[in-house]
Formats: sequence, structure tokens, C-alpha cells
Amino acid sequence: MPETTRIVPLGGLGEVGKNMTVYEADGERIVVDAGLAFPRDEHLGVDLILPDFSYLTESDRPIRAVLLTHGHEDHVGALPYLLREGRVQEVWATRLTLGLIKSKLDEHGLARAAELQEADPEGEPVRLGPFTVEFVRVAHSIPDAVAILIDSPGGRILHTGDYKIDHTPVDGLRTDVGRLADLGNRGVDLLLGDSTNAERPGVTGSERLVGEAFRQIIPTLTGRVLVASFASNVHRMQQAIDVAVDVGRKVCVVGRSMRKNVNIARNLGYMEVPEDVLIRPSELEEYRPEETLILCTGSQGEPLSALVRIAYGDHRDVRVEAGDTVIISAKPVPGNELRVHDAINQLARLGAEVLHQEIAPVHVSGHGNSEELRTMLGLVRPKAVMPVHGEFRMLAAHARLAREGGVPEDRIVIAENGSVVELSGGVPRLVDHVAAGVTFVDGLGVGDVRDVALRDRRHLSEDGVLIVVATLTGTNGAVAGQPELIARGFAEPDAELLDEMRGEAQRVLAELIKDDVTEIKLLQEHLHDGLGQLVYDRTGRRPMILPVVVEV
Repeated sequence: MPETTRIVPLGGLGEVGKNMTVYEADGERIVVDAGLAFPRDEHLGVDLILPDFSYLTESDRPIRAVLLTHGHEDHVGALPYLLREGRVQEVWATRLTLGLIKSKLDEHGLARAAELQEADPEGEPVRLGPFTVEFVRVAHSIPDAVAILIDSPGGRILHTGDYKIDHTPVDGLRTDVGRLADLGNRGVDLLLGDSTNAERPGVTGSERLVGEAFRQIIPTLTGRVLVASFASNVHRMQQAIDVAVDVGRKVCVVGRSMRKNVNIARNLGYMEVPEDVLIRPSELEEYRPEETLILCTGSQGEPLSALVRIAYGDHRDVRVEAGDTVIISAKPVPGNELRVHDAINQLARLGAEVLHQEIAPVHVSGHGNSEELRTMLGLVRPKAVMPVHGEFRMLAAHARLAREGGVPEDRIVIAENGSVVELSGGVPRLVDHVAAGVTFVDGLGVGDVRDVALRDRRHLSEDGVLIVVATLTGTNGAVAGQPELIARGFAEPDAELLDEMRGEAQRVLAELIKDDVTEIKLLQEHLHDGLGQLVYDRTGRRPMILPVVVEV
């Protein structure tokens, strides 16, 4: 019998974000990436969304290693929570990614939760139990991104991570097409490929195009300039800073995560910023608007981000006024479009000019378009393909590219989160399914918010709440006075409806007490049903009704 490798994606399939894939063989397992996703509007009160780790944590087996492809939150953000719940022996990542996660683990008090190892794309293969791992340099929108080759008992697997084939990257470190071609010559049994831009024709523009746009736009501006981007987009920030230095503007970095990442990147040598160029937010008032350039977070319209707080006049040190220019150098992640549009509208209301990718060349994607995916398929020449990292339509588009590239239909695996794919003798098969839902982070609580809680929050947000307080005498169980009604988030009921609701509550209680029904729970249930039907009949709404029965 040929040996087998099991591949279990726990996130990143059928969605954008929370990328996480488990590889198992000979009783050992490694994990590639541990990412998170950010909540959408329907996730009321939720701060972060993590993969469901139960498949990993319910077993006594430790995780041999977590391998990280790059430092974006959708690939590393869940790592502290995984380290807290599961036994992880090692974490492997390239130099910048390692610097970013060290800071993250320190914040969570997990600096020693696992042994941190630096991955070298130019180094020797790493042996991890039954797996032999190699790291291959790729270009992305953050430095030090890698693809990972996993030589396993069931076959040789290439997990691309996020990539594009940028021939003129800012740091000169291109996707290593020669190494990829060499892997193709050695033979790759299964390719797990980034599908994010599989539907887009052509090739993705080089990161240098954004720098050229900055060089054309910023010198012509006379007011304050704000550039909003992802906090981890080191090359984007570097190019903006270079232009600011050339035109004599001071640079102010606003937003905790961006300040932290700039410090890490400078300390590790990934960014160069003259010391006399940087100023603190509190020093902005000392300079005229045309003398400053502000780098800030908030390109996704996050409610507490620097850009949104600036747009709504809620930032302590930064304000926007007529004559200023805001450059949003990022594309909205699916689900964030309305938030971004709200921020743009508010900035425009303040008199600022807002430049974004729809009207100016101020952003390029970090993911390869269809021609680059074709190039990857041509270089690697995989015997089988499993599209990952994308919504289902993106996975399907990647599958079409694989078919066009000569991969047999029965060797293309369209999986979903929780699918169990067995690779045996170089042939992948869907064989099973495991639990692979989501875990919500709400404040300090991890996993304590369930779907029922979100349903209640949605209910409250849509129709409000109606509280009815009924007081019974402890001696004979009679109703002591009229029930009290409290409405919140529910259209203010008129006096006639209030009287009708009180009357209905009294009627329900009187009938139950007459029938010797005095159990509090039953009284509450009947009050809920009686008032709920009355309110719906009169208003067409279904507020959350909370009956409170008090004995005195």
C-alpha cells in the first residue's frame, strides 16, 4: 500500500481570510498559516473571527510545527490563539514575519509558547518528522513572503501562499521562477495555489507603479497629504516616505499597528527613514499643512482606525480640511466596501480630495492575475491542483485555468473548509469531512459568542426590546398594580397601544392565576407570547420581549 498524506483546510476556502491548512502523515502534523478574518456588519459586537481549532486541540497529539508564508493578518493573526489552545512545538517564518509575530506574541504573553525558527529561502531543506520542507521566495505586498514545498510520504506538495510574479519589486527580490521551474523538473504531485485574482485577466501591476503614481501626484499637492494603507505594507509606506523626503515634507505615522510595524521593519533593515524626517502626531501643529505627509491605518474603513476617526473629527492630533488630499492605497476587502465608502464621503464632506484605486493608480494587488497563475502552473507542472485562498467563484476560476493547462479533470480538487483530502501515490482524493466552523473573539472572550448570541444581537438591532415587569404579592399570588412597560430601540408606542399592552399583560396574568398557575417560568412564557402577538398585530414588528415577574 502506498503511503498517505492527509490535507485538511480549516480556513481560507470559500472565503477571503483566516487561511489555515493542516498536513498529516505517520501520526504527525504540521500547519501552514494560522490566519484570522475581520467581522462583517452582520457580526455585531465581534472583534475578530478565527478558524475553529477543535480538530487540532481535541487530539492529544502535539503540532510538530506551524509554517507561516508571510506576515499578513489573514495568515498569522490567529497564531496567538492557536498557541494558547494547542501544543505547538515550533513556528517557522522568514525574518520579517518572525519579527512581526514576536511582537504579537509578546502582547499576548506568549513569548515562550513555542520555539521560533527563522526560515531561509536560500537555506537547506528542513526535516520535520515525516515532512521535508523547503521555502521558496515569492513577491507579494509584504516583504519576505514564501511558498512552501512539502515533501511528504503521500507525495510532493507545493503550497504557494499569496504571490504575484513582480519583475520589478521595490526590494529587488523577485518571485524565484528559476527555483519554481526546478521544482517542476523534480516533480510536484499537488499544487495548493492562491486563487484570489483567478478571475482577473492579464497580470497584476508591479508595486513600483504605485511609487511612480506617488511621485507624480504628491509633489503637485499644496495641502496636507494623508496616505492610508495596510499597516503591514512596508514597501508602500517606504515609497510614500521616499517621495515625502524628496519634496521636503515631514512624515507622521498614525495608528498603533502601523507605528509598531514601521519600528519593526526599520530595526530589521526592511525600511530606511531618515531620523529627522519622522515627527510625532502631537508635533503636527508645529508645521504648515503643506509641510507634512501622514501615513495612517484605516484603508478598510475599520470603525476605530486612525483614518475613520480623522474623517469624523474624533482624532486628538490630526484633522482634515479643505485643500487636503487623502490617498487610500488599498482595495476594500469583500464586505468592507460600505465602510470605506462612508469614510470617503465623510472626508469629502470636510472638503478633502480623496484618491482611490477607482480614479487614480494608487494601488496594485499583491495577488497574481490569471496569466500569473498560468505561469505558475507552467513552471511547476503539477500532476494535480487544489485551488485555495479565495471565495468559491475564485476557486472555480483557478480550476478552469488548471484544466486549460492540461491538468486532468479527476486531478483537480475543489475542497471546502473541513474537507479531508488524502494524497496517496501522488493522487489526491476527497475522503471525509471534519468540523471547521468559526470562533468569534469578542473583547476578552474567545469562543463564548455563539450564533444564538449574534441572532439576539441582530434581533435587538432590528426591532429593539420591550420589557414588561409584573409584580405579584407573595401571600396570594395576586397581581400588585399595573405591569410596567419599558421600550428601547422600539418605535415609541402611543398611549393607546401602551394601555392595550398593559391590559393584555393583566389579562394573561389574571387568567393564569385563576387557574392556579404560579410558576414564574410559565407566567413569563405566556406574557411573552401574548404581548408578542399583540405588538405584531398592531405594528408589524417583533421586538425582543423580556417578561420579568417579581414576587413581593
